[in-house]
Amino acid sequence: MEQTIYEILTNINNVVLYLIGIPFALQMIFMLLFWVDKRVYPKSEKKNKFAILIPARNEEGVIKDTIEDLYKNQNYPRELYDVYVVCHNCTDNTYEKVLEAGAIPIKAESEIKRAYVALDAGIKYILNSGKEYDIFMRLDADNRLNSEFMNLMNDAINAGCEIVRPYESALNMSQTGFTQACGLYYIFDSRFASHAREFLGLQAHVNGPGSCFKMSVIKDIGGYDCTNICEDTEFYFKRMLEGRRMNYCEDAIVYEDLPSTMADTYNRNRRLASGNIRLFKYFPRFIWEFLRTFDFSFIEQILTFLFIPICPVLCTWLPCYYIYALIYLSSHGMMDQFWLIIWIIIFCLLFLFFFAGLIQGFLLVLLDYKKMGAKKRSELYKGVLLFPFFSMIYIITITFGIFTKPKWNQIKRNNKKKDN
Repeated sequence: MEQTIYEILTNINNVVLYLIGIPFALQMIFMLLFWVDKRVYPKSEKKNKFAILIPARNEEGVIKDTIEDLYKNQNYPRELYDVYVVCHNCTDNTYEKVLEAGAIPIKAESEIKRAYVALDAGIKYILNSGKEYDIFMRLDADNRLNSEFMNLMNDAINAGCEIVRPYESALNMSQTGFTQACGLYYIFDSRFASHAREFLGLQAHVNGPGSCFKMSVIKDIGGYDCTNICEDTEFYFKRMLEGRRMNYCEDAIVYEDLPSTMADTYNRNRRLASGNIRLFKYFPRFIWEFLRTFDFSFIEQILTFLFIPICPVLCTWLPCYYIYALIYLSSHGMMDQFWLIIWIIIFCLLFLFFFAGLIQGFLLVLLDYKKMGAKKRSELYKGVLLFPFFSMIYIITITFGIFTKPKWNQIKRNNKKKDN
């Protein structure tokens, strides 16, 4: 009976390992394609008009600097873009700061304290303003853009793109070793995954600030049709299912404020996990669309998001199974298999630590340290050393997030300014 249970659990574990290995292998392929040429859109003489929308809730500490940076540091005709800020349930001086900076404030009050409510109110305000725009851009209250950002997005839209995501970097990358490691983790998707997707003809993942859309996309929706905590991800899921295409503009960089403490990281990852796990309801339709169109982008989306449920598996099933297996083998005198499993575990952990950890982090710094705001690569080596440990923190905090429903918390800003 004991042997039968052991064999059943071992077979289940083998299946689990395959399910983990497939999406992990895809991410390794993305990393190994770092050398392929990035996509560069042809420079366009036509200049489109932008509507920039920023949802803000109690952001008096950063919103004025963000708006002023948009006005002063973009190499784009000032008359061709307007900045709108939705002051959503604000109890501080956000509204007054927006007026001081010269942007257009929009007051929005609601019982639902989620970003999608502010975005819906802002989009409807813009559509009913009587002003005509060609491109819609969504930003967060703490963001900075590189000086050519709007020119590059303008080029991409004029080249035929409907929806475009930028390269996402960190505003406070060099603040501490913790923020460096955190930044490297999130920059992976820009430098490796998004870079490879564009080369392979796969859809970009448009799930962050700085994303730009043709205004016709926004007009077709007539507002904001998403209610998930991770509404930005839900938005591009819906657009994919409509048959729209997402692209990536690698030289357009948006800088965002990263968590600088364990508590901030925990709150952020709980929100991400709680929202993303609820988006799996779209995956049956993704499978159908893949079977109908043979567009591998739908399967790639599923494989990438499988990392969310993989996190609790890594925290629970794997350690429990291998502890059980080692106890079973040692108690039955099967020491050859016992030591084989010990060495396999050691090899896998070392492989993940060095190849998927240190080497990946070092390669990111080697290739893109300037996009991370560093003048020298050596400024970021502390983050490289901490990168594998941050990955472990990410796995644990995501696991907690899956089983909780986080409430809105005031975001702690580091109030760092980005020099373009």
